[in-house]
Amino acid sequence: MKLENKVAIVTGGSGGIGQALCERLAKEGAKIVINYRSSQDEAQQTKEKVEQIGSEALIVQADLSKVDQINHLVQETIDRFGKVDILVNNAGLEKRADFWDVTEADYDLVLNVNLKAVFFATQAVVKHFRATNNPGRIINISSVHEELPFPHFTAYCASKGGVKMITRNLAVELGSMGITINNVAPGAIATPINHNLLNNPEQLKKVTQNIPLGRLGEPEDVSGIVAFLASDEAQYITGSTFYVDGGLLWNYQEQ
Repeated sequence: MKLENKVAIVTGGSGGIGQALCERLAKEGAKIVINYRSSQDEAQQTKEKVEQIGSEALIVQADLSKVDQINHLVQETIDRFGKVDILVNNAGLEKRADFWDVTEADYDLVLNVNLKAVFFATQAVVKHFRATNNPGRIINISSVHEELPFPHFTAYCASKGGVKMITRNLAVELGSMGITINNVAPGAIATPINHNLLNNPEQLKKVTQNIPLGRLGEPEDVSGIVAFLASDEAQYITGSTFYVDGGLLWNYQEQ
């Protein structure tokens, strides 16, 4: 197992891509810390799946828009397992609106969860890596929209563009410590965040016509590359974005 005896924090680990990440990292031998904000039942389901695989799991509730709660998440992990080896910044959300209708509250929500939380969760874990001389792994779940315009989702695109630059910058700043940081950028994935799309056959057809592989991705399509980047096999990879999008990025046309 690639991640035996490793400890991984997965933010937003209660459902969707996050749940798939927890399962895959557990299959590779990692102990899993499942962060959630509001869905305790889903977090418990993820914990049960991890334990059925044969690994250990800890659930930690934390609102990642608040730095003190991020620090609590990291400290709870250390208190339970003694260390952190892997951070997967997966938690994220989006709000659709015409640019002229975007509210300050929605802008703050998207940027706080998608960008601020990535910044300070990474900071908290890097402090631990430095204190323990641990060349750990950081993987951000970004989006094709760190690169691809997405009309009516400008705040979301801004947040993911910010994650891209955090990753590139920290790859340089942290490289001398052996710490790697990379992005995994999904395209259209069949998860609850795409509920409306999945229930709109006409719109779904338009989207899949833009995807050379002809289908939406599944959470498991994302989890494999994350497991690889968390492992020692990826120790010479940092500052990169890996698109998991069926070819969408290079074939996209706004409808």
